[in-house]
Amino acid sequence: MKKVKKTKLKTKSSAKKRFTVTGTGKVMRRKSGKRHLLEHVSSKTKRNKQGSFAVSKSDMKKVKQLLPGVA
Repeated sequence: MKKVKKTKLKTKSSAKKRFTVTGTGKVMRRKSGKRHLLEHVSSKTKRNKQGSFAVSKSDMKKVKQLLPGVA
């Protein structure tokens, strides 16, 4: 009987670039709106968009499909 190899689950390249997984397993993301055309955005808004934020529980199912074996 011939063995059939299972195909590897590949990570979506777009998700690879957008999400990072912490040591505890949390998936972190960046907030949108910090790329360009920032001269008309208030300083307060720019400050609030700094840093990384955890992905919400409602979106975790979608992110886990994009990052198999990671999230």
